[in-house]
Amino acid sequence: MLNSMTGYGRGKYETNGRNYIVEIKSLNHKYNDISIKIPRNLSFLEKKVRDEILNNVRRGKIDVFITFINNSEIGKEIKINSELAKTYLDEIQSLANDNGLDTNINTIELIKLPEVLTIENGADEQLLWDELYMALELALKDLNQMRRTEGSKIAEDIKYRHNIIIKKLQEISNYSTGLVEEYIVKLKERIKELTKTDVIDETRLAQEIVIYSDKCSIQEELIRLNSHMNQLLNFIESTEPIGKKMDFLIQEINREINTIGSKANKLEITNLTVELKTIVEDIREQIQNIE
Repeated sequence: MLNSMTGYGRGKYETNGRNYIVEIKSLNHKYNDISIKIPRNLSFLEKKVRDEILNNVRRGKIDVFITFINNSEIGKEIKINSELAKTYLDEIQSLANDNGLDTNINTIELIKLPEVLTIENGADEQLLWDELYMALELALKDLNQMRRTEGSKIAEDIKYRHNIIIKKLQEISNYSTGLVEEYIVKLKERIKELTKTDVIDETRLAQEIVIYSDKCSIQEELIRLNSHMNQLLNFIESTEPIGKKMDFLIQEINREINTIGSKANKLEITNLTVELKTIVEDIREQIQNIE
């Protein structure tokens, strides 16, 4: 079944004072574009998160937001860079002496300076990934469920419009059946009107009929269109990402409809092709959101 590229999923996992929240939002996009916002103390897991999303989502603009609240002792290894702190202090004192200023910096202010105090991840990386994965899996499951639900609605809409197109193609076929016969009658009347005689050169008439028949015949286009419409239904039932192929197929359908409109010398057929193009455009807009 079809998957929409639009969806939202949220997963939460909590254990031993560690709380993980993963939110995933997806929108339609020509390719697979993933943006991940992850806390610094979990940044080493970003590639694993990206790979897991790629295994589940083939196409779309994916925004991932990860929240990590750590109220446990794990992953809170505090380190003070004494050498850097001393360098800061020496430079500050030198600046103060050169400019006749007082040095009133205290220890608290000193450790607030960049890179002096750091909280390093002292936890087992595999442990943190296993825990984060629990929230990520729930978010992906939630996201894909929404994408499938939206995809199912799109599929039903396409099937509905597909049936309308098939009926209109049958109407066009019915109108096209008598095109040559109508042309023959009109051509004979026109010849009689111009020549003021009932004598008609049948050989010349036959040549004109053959030329006209070749120009106005739309049977090949109708056959291809019906084949394209069957293929569209097959795409809907596909379990693989099919959005790009469907978009190309819609272009081919539009091309055949345009050809019918230009070849068929009948107002009813022209009107039907206009209606068809409107319906196909509605389908094309729907397909833009299919994975």
